[in-house]
Amino acid sequence: MIHGIEYFCMNVRNLVVLSVDRSIRWVCRHFCGLFALFMLSNMSGCAAVGPDYMPMEIEAAKIWNSELSGGLTDKTVSPTNLANWWKTLNDPILSSLMDRAVANNLDLKEARARVRESRARRGISRAALFPAIDASGSVTKSRNSGSNGGGSETNLYAADFDAGWELDVFGGLRRSIEASDADLQASAEDLNNVLISLLAEVALNYVDTRTYQTRLVVANANLDAQQETYQLIQARVQTGLSDELTLQQARYNLENTRSQIPTLRTGLEEAKNRLAVLLGQTPGAIHAELKERKPIPVTPLEVAVGVPANTLRHRPDIRMAERELAAQTARVGVATADLYPKFTLIGSIGLESLSSGDFLTAASHIWRIGPSFSWNIFDAGAIRQNIQVQSALQEQALIQYEATILGALEEVENALIAYVEEQQRRKTLKAGKNAAQQATQLARDQYQAGLVDFSDVLDAQRSLLSFEDELAQSDGAVTSNLVRLYKALGGGWTTIMSLPEDNALQNEG
Repeated sequence: MIHGIEYFCMNVRNLVVLSVDRSIRWVCRHFCGLFALFMLSNMSGCAAVGPDYMPMEIEAAKIWNSELSGGLTDKTVSPTNLANWWKTLNDPILSSLMDRAVANNLDLKEARARVRESRARRGISRAALFPAIDASGSVTKSRNSGSNGGGSETNLYAADFDAGWELDVFGGLRRSIEASDADLQASAEDLNNVLISLLAEVALNYVDTRTYQTRLVVANANLDAQQETYQLIQARVQTGLSDELTLQQARYNLENTRSQIPTLRTGLEEAKNRLAVLLGQTPGAIHAELKERKPIPVTPLEVAVGVPANTLRHRPDIRMAERELAAQTARVGVATADLYPKFTLIGSIGLESLSSGDFLTAASHIWRIGPSFSWNIFDAGAIRQNIQVQSALQEQALIQYEATILGALEEVENALIAYVEEQQRRKTLKAGKNAAQQATQLARDQYQAGLVDFSDVLDAQRSLLSFEDELAQSDGAVTSNLVRLYKALGGGWTTIMSLPEDNALQNEG
């Protein structure tokens, strides 16, 4: 049995190797004319059925609805500044985190893989325009029974090439390629959008880290001051100058401040862990790097935001929605092409012989060639229903495109007002903190002089802690709102062009 299989495989190999050169020359001689006809039909044939996509003109206001103040201007945004907006914060550690996130973030790697997937799918669609050629070979041995119980054995040697080309008369294949091209471009914009979100998340969590560190400094400083006050009251109680009520009031004020510290430490650890994951590392991997307290990054004095039209052209989520609309428009054409017949050129050439000695002779040549067509004449309306399905999906894509534009404008407007108003809030908190510091000192001095009750000291200390903590949060919120503003403006995605792999993906898109 094993020898028989070896014999079969050896014969097939020898026959294919010996005949391939002659067969290929024969294919070229007989099919080159048909291939030229096929290419001509694709270049000058009928227009593709279905709607032709026409890009929409985006109408946007000439100015932002929110008042530009607090350093915001309507100057044209510098492409360099927008691409590397975090550098305006002048924080080397943040810049280092950004570089590592772009190189190692898992969501970004997944988005790159989606672009490669879309590119391969486009290749599959384009392959349908070209002929498909199959080769096969066989050696069979058969035995026929005779009426007297005897029989005869026959060997059959065969090798052939089959080819088929679909003539894209009504443009179904071209519409499919058009959809695949738009899908690839949409996936490239999705990659850009993921990058924008990643950079913003890294910056926001970094600002949270520095904010929690500042709040912990504030809380510990107030804890020390309240601990000193508590010890002072203890001494006064022992000398009879204060009562137990005053001591317990100082105690619960002290413990109230102490109780806030674990929550702040938890928030700090969570922000650091989130940063590590964004960088594609395990939680805790960058704790040592961020252990030393650093100030919250300070925003620049002037921030150019441009005009709405520039933002709408620059945001990748809008560009992605537009490409998805283009792809779905092309799919309507793909569905419409099913209403019409499909024309195909088919052909087959080969060698067939009962004897291996005659296998390569002219007498063993076999061939067939000719056009064919198929037409789904009756399908109970399934094709037309599919056209309606694709048209409804196109309508949904259009609505989603328009909704994305409105959402983008809303996001920028909200970021503008948040940035401006938080700066006003910070100014108020600064004034309140200064007043609370003076009030605390005065309350302590007057209490020691016996001029006021201890409740005045408690109120002043609580107010000071509240103002200092809220001021630290506001400092972080101002910077975070600037990060959200740059994200809303579509800043950061062009930085991906610095990586060779992503540069190739962008060019493909």
